[in-house]
Amino acid sequence: MSDGPDTRGGAAGRNLLFLREEELRLAQDLLFFGYRDFTAGPDAILAEMGMGRAHHRVLHFLGRRPGLTVGELLSILAITKQSLSRVLTPLVEGGYVAQAAGRADRRQRHLSLTPAGEALERRLFERQRETVTRAYREAGPMAVEGFRHVMRGLMGPEARRALERLGAPDRPSVRAVPPGKMDLGGKAP
Repeated sequence: MSDGPDTRGGAAGRNLLFLREEELRLAQDLLFFGYRDFTAGPDAILAEMGMGRAHHRVLHFLGRRPGLTVGELLSILAITKQSLSRVLTPLVEGGYVAQAAGRADRRQRHLSLTPAGEALERRLFERQRETVTRAYREAGPMAVEGFRHVMRGLMGPEARRALERLGAPDRPSVRAVPPGKMDLGGKAP
């Protein structure tokens, strides 16, 4: 008798290997360490300014969707009004975020980045873009598509709806091409 799944029988056995506890723990390790290093650059920039990751999330989503209402931002971030207020107040007072009353409903507050906020968000994005670009290039287009599938699989229904509201397509923007199927210029046939 064997101690684990039979991988000699072909693809079916091999496909189950990634579901073993050891593999799942490795996935958690990868997520934790990847996130740590992904956020390290922006964390350092923001720490110099007396800000943190919560500020970064607000800047990121307002950069993605200028004009979000406070309610929409609360829904995306899945935090309380009190928590958002603690983060939003210094961003507004620091001149990074502007608020405007809604045209149809004056009680609504629409949020957008000021030029200073846009510059800061861009600086943070550029820092993380370098990390993601390097990782995507090393992994290749098929792995990038697999990563996207896994990340969507990790999201719950509310997170998927929030992603859709941001206008992020829930379909691949990278055409998965097996290695060796690209022309000499790096393009798919």
